[in-house]
Amino acid sequence: MGCSDLIPFLAPYDEELVTFRRDLHAHPETGHHEVRTTARIAGRLERAGLAPQFLPGTGLTCDIGPLGPCVLLRADIDALPLPDESGLTCSSIQPGVSHACGHDVHTSAVLGAGLVLSDLARLDQLPGRVRLVFQPAEEVMPGGALDVIAAGGLDGVDRAFALHCDPSSDVGTVSLRAGAITSAADHVLVRLHGTGGHTSRPHLTEDVVFALAQVATQLPAVLSRRLDPRSGVALVWGRIGAGLAANAIPRSGELEGTLRCLDQEVWSSAGALLADVVHEIVRPYGVRAEVLHTRGVPPTVNDPDAVQLAERAVLDELGEGHLRMTEQSLGGEDFAWILEKVPGAMIRLGTRSPGGRTYDLHQGDFVADERAIAVGARVLAAVALRQLDSEQ
Repeated sequence: MGCSDLIPFLAPYDEELVTFRRDLHAHPETGHHEVRTTARIAGRLERAGLAPQFLPGTGLTCDIGPLGPCVLLRADIDALPLPDESGLTCSSIQPGVSHACGHDVHTSAVLGAGLVLSDLARLDQLPGRVRLVFQPAEEVMPGGALDVIAAGGLDGVDRAFALHCDPSSDVGTVSLRAGAITSAADHVLVRLHGTGGHTSRPHLTEDVVFALAQVATQLPAVLSRRLDPRSGVALVWGRIGAGLAANAIPRSGELEGTLRCLDQEVWSSAGALLADVVHEIVRPYGVRAEVLHTRGVPPTVNDPDAVQLAERAVLDELGEGHLRMTEQSLGGEDFAWILEKVPGAMIRLGTRSPGGRTYDLHQGDFVADERAIAVGARVLAAVALRQLDSEQ
C-alpha cells in the first residue's frame, strides 16, 4: 500500500493517543522506575491483540507482522527529575518529576504507529516485521538503549528509526540530517577537599570555594585550547555547591556538569585530559581533587541511505513543505548506541504551535503541541512501510 493511505488508519486513534499522552504526562517516572508507564503501554498493545515482551526491569518490545525483514521503531519512556511548571491540566502529579523532554510524545507516537501497523498486518498489508521498542532510562547515562541491546532487542533488525521532539520547529514539520545529528555527552563531577576555616584567615586554610571558582572558569577554557576546536567540545556546569555560612570556608565542594563533543575521535580522548587539567588548576591552592568522569553516549550518526528513505516517506505522507534539513545538535541521545549496531536514523519532530512560543527541552515549563503525536505516528508508520517495501 502507499504511505499516503495512512490517514484513515490513524484517524480512529487520534483522540485516544492524545488522552494516552496526557495520562503519561500526569504520571511521569524517571529512568529504571517506569513501572506504571510500562504497564500502560503493555495493556494497550495487548488489547490490540499483540504480545509485548518485557525487558529486564522496565520497558518492553513488541513484534508486529510476519517473519522476514525487520524494522525497529524506538521510543524512550522515562521522565526527568524536574518539577512540572507547564501549567497544563495534565501536569505531573509526581513532585519533582516531569516529562520535560517530550518522551511522552515519543511514546504515544510509536504506540500510534504500532496500532496502525497492527491493523495493516491483520489485512495482510504489512510486508515484513516491525519491532516496537519502548526503552527505559534514556536520561540515565550511559542510557537504557544498552539494556535493550543486551536483552537481544536488535536481533534480526535491519534498520532502526526514532523520533525526538524539536520545539524550535512548527508542528507538522519534521527534520532530518545525514551523518551525526547529536553529539557525544558525558557526565563530569569534580569534588574538592581542604581543611576549611574562618574567612578572616584564608591564608591558613585550603580554600575550596576559591579553587572551585578557578576550576569552573579555567577548565572549559583549557579544554578549548588543548582539543581541536573543530570538534565542538563544550564543558558546561549545571551545579556548583559549597559551604553553609558566609564567614566559614567549607571543607569540601562540588562542581557537576556535562562534557559534549561533536567528533567521536576527540570525544574518546577528551576524558583523559580532564583529571590532569583539574589537578594542575587546583595545585596552587593546596586542595585535593577527585574527578569522576562518566562516559555517556557517542554521537547519534544517521545512516545516509536511511535518511534518504525517510525523506521519501515523509514527502509521500506529509507532502512538500513539511520536510526540513537540520543541523547537528550538542544534545546527547542514547539512540546512538542502537545506530552503532544497525543502520537507521533519528528524525526530529516539530512540536511548536505555529506563531507560538519556542520552548526549551529539559525545562519544567516545556509544552508540546499535541498534534505532533499524530504527525509522528504517521511518519513512523510510513517510514516502516517504505523500509519493508524496499526489502521485497
